[in-house]
Amino acid sequence: MTVRVGVVGAGMIGQDHIRRLTEVVTGAAVTAVTDIDADRAAEVAARVGATALVTGADLIASPDVDAVLVTSWGPTHAEHVLNAIAAGKPVFCEKPLATTAEDCLRIVEAERAHGRRLVQVGFMRRFDAGYRQMKEVLSTGSLGAPLIVHCAHRNPTVPESYHSAMAAQDTAVHEIDVLRWLLDDEIASAQVVTPRATSKRFPHLKDPQIMIFETSQGVRIDLEVFVNCQYGYDIQCEVVGEDGLVRLPDPAAVGIRTAARHGTGVLQDWKDRFAEAFDTEFREWVAAVAAGTEPTGPSAWDGYAATVITDAAVRSLETGGETVTVDMKPRPAFYGGTA
Repeated sequence: MTVRVGVVGAGMIGQDHIRRLTEVVTGAAVTAVTDIDADRAAEVAARVGATALVTGADLIASPDVDAVLVTSWGPTHAEHVLNAIAAGKPVFCEKPLATTAEDCLRIVEAERAHGRRLVQVGFMRRFDAGYRQMKEVLSTGSLGAPLIVHCAHRNPTVPESYHSAMAAQDTAVHEIDVLRWLLDDEIASAQVVTPRATSKRFPHLKDPQIMIFETSQGVRIDLEVFVNCQYGYDIQCEVVGEDGLVRLPDPAAVGIRTAARHGTGVLQDWKDRFAEAFDTEFREWVAAVAAGTEPTGPSAWDGYAATVITDAAVRSLETGGETVTVDMKPRPAFYGGTA
């Protein structure tokens, strides 16, 4: 079958996913689009032969929509995801699942009441080939118990609208999700400290930040978030175990020898670094929807967990670096927990 997808939000990421669904992923068609900017929705819909609808509720209720993709402004996510669950339609929601832990829990409870998983959250790193290789190595137990994780998340620059809390909410949130998955462990506390600030930042921004997490099993994680590093988009991850370590590979690139130097290029943005991960993410989601099976990607519970952990990190930043306990509810059996 062809999965008919309705897209709520036709901004940059929405248009990129529409391109992906229409030009890269087989078995999907974008049949409806809505956006707060009606003219933009009409233009994007016309480009792919879809119908422009006025509201997200109209789109979700449409008989021409089998599944919903939410890429609108973050504070609107909860409304659209809850409407999709009420309609019994699979819904892929770009992060965040919701902007508050309370709204995330509303989604979790609605999905549990529905009785089967409908929600997938857009944490694409779980679909990256390098991270998946790391997961395979860690799952064998050949490195022994994980002890320490070192990470870095660097961007060349960010716009003036980027504020200090976004280092956790928009940037580190990807490491938070993928490390919970890699380690099969929960993050129990968060601390954020700020070293000497780069002169390349806007004055209101604390950059870089060093985030220190501890998991329930005692693994220590240090994460450097440096969003004005200037030189490129650079993602690093290394897990140190009792008997060895595993390191995330850098993207494959040709070596260049010239002017007495040998080097490789550095990618400049996240779209290039994780393009294949995004493609894989949507291929697997569309395949699950077409087969009528539950999605295998990050769940509504994962969306809730990420929000609670980033809330703790922001509180630590705001208190000058205090260690903050993550206030997370017990994981329900519905999502693989024991509660």
